[in-house]
Order: sequence, then C-alpha cells, then structure tokens
Amino acid sequence: MSQAETGLPRTHSLKARVMGWTFAILVAVAIPAGAAFLWIVDATVVKLGTLVAEKQILFDRYRGLEALMREVSLAETVARAPAIVDWAESEDDAQKAERGLAELEHYRQSFRDRSYFTVLAGSGNYYFNDKDNSYEHERKRYTLSASNPRDGWYYKTAALGSGCHLNVDNDDNLRVTKVWINCVIRKDNRVLGIIGTGLDLTQFIREVVDIPQTGVQSMFVDRSGAVQAHRDASLVDFHSLTKDISSKKTIYQLVDNDPDRSLLGEMIARVGAGDDLVQSRFMTVDGKRVLVGVGYLDRLGWFNVTVMDIDRIIDRSLFLPLGLLFGIVLLAAAALMTLLFQRAVLDRLARVEHAASHVRAREFRAVAIDAGRDEIGRLSQAFGTMARSVEENTARLEEAVRERTEQLERLAHADPLTGVFNRRGFERAFAKSRSRAGRTGHQTGLMLVDLDNLKPLNDSHGHQSGDEVIAELARRMTKLLRDRDICARWGGDEFILLLDNVDRDELSAIAATIVAAAAERPVTLSGGETAPVTTSVGAAVLEPSDTLVEATRRADEALYVAKRNGRNGFAISPPQELPLRRRSNG
Repeated sequence: MSQAETGLPRTHSLKARVMGWTFAILVAVAIPAGAAFLWIVDATVVKLGTLVAEKQILFDRYRGLEALMREVSLAETVARAPAIVDWAESEDDAQKAERGLAELEHYRQSFRDRSYFTVLAGSGNYYFNDKDNSYEHERKRYTLSASNPRDGWYYKTAALGSGCHLNVDNDDNLRVTKVWINCVIRKDNRVLGIIGTGLDLTQFIREVVDIPQTGVQSMFVDRSGAVQAHRDASLVDFHSLTKDISSKKTIYQLVDNDPDRSLLGEMIARVGAGDDLVQSRFMTVDGKRVLVGVGYLDRLGWFNVTVMDIDRIIDRSLFLPLGLLFGIVLLAAAALMTLLFQRAVLDRLARVEHAASHVRAREFRAVAIDAGRDEIGRLSQAFGTMARSVEENTARLEEAVRERTEQLERLAHADPLTGVFNRRGFERAFAKSRSRAGRTGHQTGLMLVDLDNLKPLNDSHGHQSGDEVIAELARRMTKLLRDRDICARWGGDEFILLLDNVDRDELSAIAATIVAAAAERPVTLSGGETAPVTTSVGAAVLEPSDTLVEATRRADEALYVAKRNGRNGFAISPPQELPLRRRSNG
C-alpha cells in the first residue's frame, strides 16, 4: 500500500501541528515543580505503566481469542453434531459409522489445519485424517491403551467430563508448535469420546508473543501456571496435559520470591473467577522490579501474562537533571499529548484502515468496530455496518453458486426422461458400491432389464409413446428397490440395476418380481390408448474381482438366454437354456 493510499503524509503533518500547538501552550503555562515534581513524575510513570500494562493485556487477550476461538467453536460444534453422537454411541453400526465419518470429512474442510481426530470411548479406537486426505480408506489408525503414557492426554481429558481443552505440543524436528483442541463428546452425562483438531501455533507465537516491544514480554499460561506460549521455546511446557504439576514448567518458576509467587497465584485466581478483567502488580523477576499483568481467555482456559520493565519503557533519567526540569516537563507533556492524540485519533483511524484491509481480504469477522461516540467511532460503526452487508451479500451469492453447482451435478448424472441415473452416474455409483461391498463382504448382483418389442410400439404409436412406456417401467422398478439398490438407464430401452447384499436365490426372486410388475397391467398412454409391457431380464451375482465390463458381459449373456427362451422372463448367469422362473402375460 502506497503512502498516498494510507494518507501517511497528511497524518504526519497533523501530528506535527498538534505537537506545535501543545508546546506553545505548555511554554506559556509551565512552572517548575521542584522537588514535588519528582514525586509527580514517579507516580505518573507508575500509573502510565499500569495503564499500558492493562491495555497490553487486553490487546494480547483479544489477539489470542481471535487466533484460537474459531477453531475451538468449530470443534465444539462437531462434538455436538447428532451424527457424531450417534456414531459414538454405536460404533459398530455401519450406517451410523458412515454418517459419522462423513460428518467429520465435511467439517475437516472447515478446520484451518484441514485435519481432525476422534477417539471413541467404547472401543478406544483413534480415527484421523489430514489435509491431504491421506487416510481416506484407513481413518481408524490405532486403539488407545490406558497403560500407554502417550495416550494419557485422552484419559485426562475424558475425566474432565465436558467442554474443550487445549494441549500444547512441539515437533522439534519440524520446528513447529501445535496446540491440540480436545472436545468431549457426551450425551446424558456420559462421555462418549474426544474429538478435535490441531492448530499450528508457530505463526501465532510470532504474531502475538514474539513481537519486538521494548521492555514488554508476553506469554500465555494455563490454569496451573504451565507456560503454553512464549518467545523462548525452552520455557514452554509441552505435553502439559499429561504431566504432573511438579514436573511442569510454570510461570511461578520465573518469579524470584515466594510472596510474589503467592501474589501472582491470587491474581490468576481472581481473573479466572471473573472478579476482575485485568490484574497488574509490581513483582521481582530475574532480580528486577517489573510490572506483571494478568488477563483471562475464558473460552480457552488460558491466561495471558504481560511482564513490563517500566524503566525500559519510560526512561526516568530524563527527569533527573533539575537544571533541565523545565525543558523536560515541556517535552514530556508534548510527548504525552502526542501519545494521547495518537491513541485517540491516529491509532483509531489506523484501525479503520486495517478493517478496510480485512474487507478486501474477505475476512469480515475480523473487522473491529470502534465503540466511541465521536466522529471516528461513528465512521467505524458505519464501516462495520457496510462490512456486514457485504458479508451477507457475499454469503448469499456463494450459497446460490453452491446450489446451482449441486443442481448441475445432479443433472450431469441423471437421465432426463426417467429421473434415474444415466450411464455416467451409474458408473460412479458402481465404483462406490463395490468399494463398500469390499469393506462389508456383501455379495452384489447386477441386472440388465430390456423392454420387449419396443420398436413395434414406436412404429404404431410414435416415439413419445415409447418414452412414456420407458418412464413408467422405471417408476415400477424403483418402487421395488431397496435404499442401497441402484437403478440406471443403460441404453434406449435397457435399464441396469445394482442390488446390494443378495445371493443367487434372492437375485432370482427380484428378477421375477420385476418381470411380473412390468407385465401386471398395460401402460396408459397420453392419447388414451393402452400398451402391454413385458421385459426380459439377465442377471449375475458379482465376484469380488469383477469389473463393470465383466459384470455387464455376464448379465448380457443371461439376457440373451431370456430372449431366446421367449422373452417376458429372466435368466441368471451362468445362463441355462430355460429361465429359472417365467411369467406370461396371462
């Protein structure tokens, strides 16, 4: 972004004018304060340091919440999803397991890390898939054991009974810091498992904790004081969820004396209980008196701790030379006025500008609204209203595109005359069904259904009448099929059916039912005439190694036998010269 776009020259000019006006006023009214001035300076330094510490804590708190809250909320939503709860209750139910895993795959695309994990309490099975979908067919990775220390995180989280909990981990080889979000799946006060995702905290630490601010050191700790994020990785307590408190790296180890440790513990307790939003006190850390502030990220269970070296932030030596007292007062007052102007005007304008960059990046939820009632506050609120309108319009447009895409997808795989699958749709459904049959061990049957004597009907009544007969046959067949069975139009007057979990006898019974249903009553045409309908059916029970080409070849051989035997009947591969069952028109 250029200076012309950001308005930097105008901002600097306004700042210089304010400093000039402030200096002129202070020159006219300033009186040397003498000895009292030193006390005032000292009190002012402490007060300003406290205010800056509190603002810094709130700033770190909001940045921490922004970085992690979305992932935690999304993980909580997944843990409450009905499909997940049903699966966790009945892991061995294949249909519930399929729906549960499908729900996880849906949410995986929304997680920032594009990964998820699930542990089901009934079996201890650990399911996982990553951003590359590497484990699409092997999502159950292993089974947890209470005797394995590496699995302790699960049992400790499950013992908490509810909610989402964070566990920081570090990969020394990849130099990546991660936090695992563990959300409890529960129903009727029963813990059914743990579900969650991982989040790379390396960037979070660089942006929130490792900011090069003079005299300011920020960190995040859990309720026990274990350090979860710090610019110095050696101070972070990785795997803190599974450690005993005596072996953890805590913030209390950074404080020099027991009274300050007790005071820090009380501050954490008060902020954690909601008694205060921010607590700050002076303590001794590494032999130096510093201001320590504590805030609470209530939804995450973490505390943000800011350690400020006031002497480095505000140089007291500026106030020591009494001979320069007058000049120092002027400079300090001018600096204070400029700082206030910076915070009250320039910083707020910068936040409005930053909000505009979020809108350009379509990060509408990240737009911060200034709550002030002055001109800048009203400008920010108007901009926020505009951003929400843009977000809503964008969401509506994306939803319309998604719905249209789904419609086109359905049209691409459906036969427009009958509404059943077309050849392309059947080929895709066949591949999925065979994959499922491989997992369940079910036999599958394939059936070719051919209308008898459609050409004479077209010649005598027209092709529209033929289309009406084809559509009616599709309706009659689909009424006979089960949920997992698949019907598709294979050719002009030929249909193909894929039947789940059938043996040869069941396949024969279904074929006989279809032949009977087709011939049961004539089809009433749009012109009022009626047309009798008969079908010939060829079927085969598929072998595990059968391809679609091989399966249709064997079913086609059986179909030819059914036609040679007089039509209006069926044959099962391997075909015989007479069909297993036959139903005449009479």
